[in-house]
Amino acid sequence: MAEENDSTELPLLPTTVVGSYSVPEWLESVKTDFYQRKISRQYLDDIHDVATKAALKDQERTGIDVVSGGELRRDNDVDYLLSRIPGIDIPDVAKSDSYNYFDAVVSRPLPDNAMLPLGLVDDLSFTSANTDRPVKFSFTGPLSLSRRIRNHAYSDSSELVRALARLLNMEAKRLAQAGATWLQIDEPFLCGYRDQVDVAVEGVNIITSDVDVYWSLHVCYGNRYARPIWEGHYDFLFPGVLDANVDQLVFEFARRGYGDLGLFERFGWDRSVGLGVIDVKTEEVETAGTVAGRIRTALRTIPAERLVINPDCGLRHLPAHIARAKLLAMVDGAAMVRSELRDTRDRGACHADSAREGPG
Repeated sequence: MAEENDSTELPLLPTTVVGSYSVPEWLESVKTDFYQRKISRQYLDDIHDVATKAALKDQERTGIDVVSGGELRRDNDVDYLLSRIPGIDIPDVAKSDSYNYFDAVVSRPLPDNAMLPLGLVDDLSFTSANTDRPVKFSFTGPLSLSRRIRNHAYSDSSELVRALARLLNMEAKRLAQAGATWLQIDEPFLCGYRDQVDVAVEGVNIITSDVDVYWSLHVCYGNRYARPIWEGHYDFLFPGVLDANVDQLVFEFARRGYGDLGLFERFGWDRSVGLGVIDVKTEEVETAGTVAGRIRTALRTIPAERLVINPDCGLRHLPAHIARAKLLAMVDGAAMVRSELRDTRDRGACHADSAREGPG
């Protein structure tokens, strides 16, 4: 776990994305053509390159401080990794729609010393080569991955989580060696398995072990087809999540409200918070003023120095023009509050100087 974000040039209240970017309908169609064996892998890879460059350009033009590659090469939050992990059997790699899940099976214990990379370094390298901005790189965590696998190898499902985490730790080390400075573990299924916080945190800590980057942990209530899968509050995560060796927690708030902010104060979370200020499950575009108000609400509980501003979740299901408009509102709203904080601090400094100088 890094002591601080390596991107030291970031402003107060920096803006970023959670991971995925808007997936055009034509790209979904091309992906489905691939799984139905109508086009080649090379053709699909070329399309992915173009789409990733466009996603980066969109983020840059809205003013996002830390960008992602948009995860446009990934069918969904699970299959992209499962299909690459040694020891996981996927009997049929064809599917009717790219967003559907594979039928994945583990019949024997996963290898602990798999030397073959999972291919994430190539994704990171392509993204970094096509932007001059800091990059955040995300991947799905072991608890969520384990919930899409038929487990015939382990009597205890937590052992499968640990085995997946060990393989992801090896890939995280490769990513760090390739220049990654900010990695994020996504656990979108954790809200549906609330009794699994301890094993999820154990998996996170296996992944982050001996990988000296800035680490985020993103926990949301699901974002499949722009709909939540579960509902509730984040209180189930505490105090267990305090043991996670990460620098930041990234939660969704814009859709659900900001009542759970008090959990950070109540349980003494003293690290960074990725504040969801954009609701990705509606096409209604927030105003900059709405975003600014949400940030001001968070500032009552969390110091500005520990806040990062982001959407609730990935932007995958939003049309591109909506995603761009929402990101622009987010950037402008953060800039409004940043300016207010700067003015307040400047006035405070002037008052302090006047007090030191005294009358006359």
